[in-house]
Amino acid sequence: MAEFQYILYLITGTLTTYRELMLTFLPILLLIEVPLLLLIFIGILHWSWGANEVRKHEHPSISFIVTCYAEGKEIEKTIATLVEQIYPNHIEILVVIDGAKENKETYRTAISLIKKYKNIPNKTIKILPKWQRGGRVSTLNAGLSEAKHELVINVDGDTSFDNNMALKMARTFANPNVIACGGALRVRNRESSFWTKMQSLEYMMSMQSSKTGMATWGLLNNISGAFGGFRRSVLKQVGGWNTHTAEDLDLTIRLKQYKKRYPGTRLNFSPRAIGHTDVPDTFKGLMSQRLRWDGDLLFVYLRKHKHGLRPKLYGWGSFGYTLVYGVLQAVLLPVLMTLFNFYLFIFYPTTVVLAVLSCLYVIYLVFIATTFLIYLSLISERIQEDREMLLWLSIYPFYALFMRFVTAFAMINEIVRRSHEESSMAPWWVLKRGKRF
Repeated sequence: MAEFQYILYLITGTLTTYRELMLTFLPILLLIEVPLLLLIFIGILHWSWGANEVRKHEHPSISFIVTCYAEGKEIEKTIATLVEQIYPNHIEILVVIDGAKENKETYRTAISLIKKYKNIPNKTIKILPKWQRGGRVSTLNAGLSEAKHELVINVDGDTSFDNNMALKMARTFANPNVIACGGALRVRNRESSFWTKMQSLEYMMSMQSSKTGMATWGLLNNISGAFGGFRRSVLKQVGGWNTHTAEDLDLTIRLKQYKKRYPGTRLNFSPRAIGHTDVPDTFKGLMSQRLRWDGDLLFVYLRKHKHGLRPKLYGWGSFGYTLVYGVLQAVLLPVLMTLFNFYLFIFYPTTVVLAVLSCLYVIYLVFIATTFLIYLSLISERIQEDREMLLWLSIYPFYALFMRFVTAFAMINEIVRRSHEESSMAPWWVLKRGKRF
């Protein structure tokens, strides 16, 4: 106890001496981080109060667009979980295979599944082979052109689902004002490595909790490209998916602009419509994914949609939220944090560096623990399973800080090398031929 008091005294004494450092990071916490957390927490509480309300139950027919490339036999899990959906109306499963000429195993697997499930009531599987690879966007649009039903849900070919997912998504669309809805993704390979455990926590808090809370305010940041539902008529009206990379964020931005033109419409998020996905289980795989994801943020916000990021097109609420938490927090703040840490290590004594980092660690640990407990008590549908992650919370602030450094590098990489043109989501000739922003 005496040692703890001594360390606490040392930290507070050091920070009091170097007040200028506190004035560097405290305004960011008070003006950006804390308001966001409060919005999320209040939004989750509001959602939880209305989650069990009795609503009219509608069961429209659904068209699932399954985007496939080189998954091979892995698409069996995805198709099986869609066929096994407990749903009283017709489900159309469009399996779109990009580059079917090269990906023969994926194509043969899809053909075999038609035979396997041909006698399942209210379920139809249709294979759409795209012989020449065109990328993810052309795959999605090919599925959209063939979709027969008004409710369209796009899913990745390596994602599986709970068998009540279709019911949960349809329940959201029972509100005629909902034009699109994101589904919740959980990490399926959580036990594979340290990196998958950290990403599992990230999905629970940064994705599920944040999206649940902010959707309540009408400020959903993004509908995941791996799992999202849309009204087909609206999707076609905004032009479907668009070329380049980060097609999900690009589409979400255009849907927000549509929402401004048609007041009363809304984008929603369904935390109880559950999909399961595998995340990178190695450091190299995670870095490769995040360099693409984070670099795409800069490309979409500050290059492709720089002229569309206006209150007139967004509305003041969405514009303010996107400006502060889409551009400032997600794009600029990681760079500023990285520069601050370099400055700290170069110009201040080790004791000061440790005091500042210890203070930040405690603050963010409180934020993270509070968010996780709210997620666990109000959102999680697998409480016992998720509770096992409590022991990993103490490490998560280090992971979150490190990922901020990765984001900063991704921003520089996009500025210098235009890394979005090297995305794995489409062949180089597709990305190069698109309009250059």
